[in-house]
Amino acid sequence: MRVHLAYGERGLDVDVPDSSVVLEPQRAPSIQDPEARVAAAIEQPIGSPPLRDLVRPEHSIAIVVSDITRPMPNEVLLRPILDVIHRSGVLREQVVIIVGTGMHRASAPQEVERMLGSEIANAYEIVNHDARDGSTLEHLTITSRGVDVQLNARYLNADVRVLTGFVEPRIFAGYSGGGKAVLPGVAGADIVMSNHGADMLGHPNATWCVTDGNPIFEEIRDIALLTRPTFCVNITLNAEREITGIFAGEMKAAHEAGIEQAKRQYVTEIDKPFDVVVTTNMGYPADLNLYQAVKGMSVAEQAVKEGGAIVLAAECRDGLGLDEYVELLTSEASPRALLERINAPGFARYDQWGVQCQAMVQAKADVWLRSEMPRETTEAAHLKYSGDVSKTVAELAQAQGGSVRVAVLPHGHLTVPRLAR
Repeated sequence: MRVHLAYGERGLDVDVPDSSVVLEPQRAPSIQDPEARVAAAIEQPIGSPPLRDLVRPEHSIAIVVSDITRPMPNEVLLRPILDVIHRSGVLREQVVIIVGTGMHRASAPQEVERMLGSEIANAYEIVNHDARDGSTLEHLTITSRGVDVQLNARYLNADVRVLTGFVEPRIFAGYSGGGKAVLPGVAGADIVMSNHGADMLGHPNATWCVTDGNPIFEEIRDIALLTRPTFCVNITLNAEREITGIFAGEMKAAHEAGIEQAKRQYVTEIDKPFDVVVTTNMGYPADLNLYQAVKGMSVAEQAVKEGGAIVLAAECRDGLGLDEYVELLTSEASPRALLERINAPGFARYDQWGVQCQAMVQAKADVWLRSEMPRETTEAAHLKYSGDVSKTVAELAQAQGGSVRVAVLPHGHLTVPRLAR
């Protein structure tokens, strides 16, 4: 059986056994004329007055958008939002668009233009959030765990704060969208590291598509609500990256509506685990580097048996990731040693959650990586090198006597396998 995998911008065709089970998102029709539908959702929001009633000519406006690692149709959302803002008498000089990078690198100018469209990118002030630059942050609160919550000052001090996002399954935060535009989007490094800390990630409810009792999801939402966001516009997408749902209004209410749609599209039941799971990280831009692609191997772990094998196809055109992540990932001789170090009392490093999640997957299954990185880089990251997905799967099947159960997740974490109860 030939299957097309989301990989980079062009995809990757691979051969797997004919008996393989292909797990894809539920079919969801795309919304026609999405820009007009966004405008309509803003006019008839969930749990909130229309945006036009919340904006005054004298207001300063901050709009948070996702960075280049998210497949967001930002321009489709921003045009109607900006139209309402300007019809309310606000000038362009009163608007700042903040790229919610979290702990990611800044988006380059050409990436900003690709994300927002040239007209918006060239007409408005665009700010890359920098979680490590204390001069750009402002205190909000202290958490119950004693962590100082610092957030982007331009966001906090704006009269009108608009959040945008894509509601999709999330590796340890349940679902994205909603408050994730604030934490980690425009949050300082201390609260991001705390929220993504080893004890939080180790909680049994800190996993895919779980919100109730998930300490990461709940803290993200609570902190975002403390900032009193004025309005939220979230969307869901199908495998073709077309908009399937628009959820605008009060942040919590709009996000809950988006999550209900996401559950219908992205969660699929399986009867029992598989011997081999072939997965992706949704292709470009989500598979820019290994740090991002950990999500693909983690969602595959939901479907693989103990001692099984995961084959991840992720382009990783930017390599492994930022320096702190690479330094930690390569600092120990094995995933087990990394997990022990990360779980040691008092340990804290930037980007440790990516390393911890990978090590947690590898405690259950072996992981092969097909990417554009050389073998030595792949193996330095404690992964088995695959130069050809089809060949790797065939070799794994042969090693087990030729009779294996194989699952394929062509769109990575747009499909979350869940064992039927």
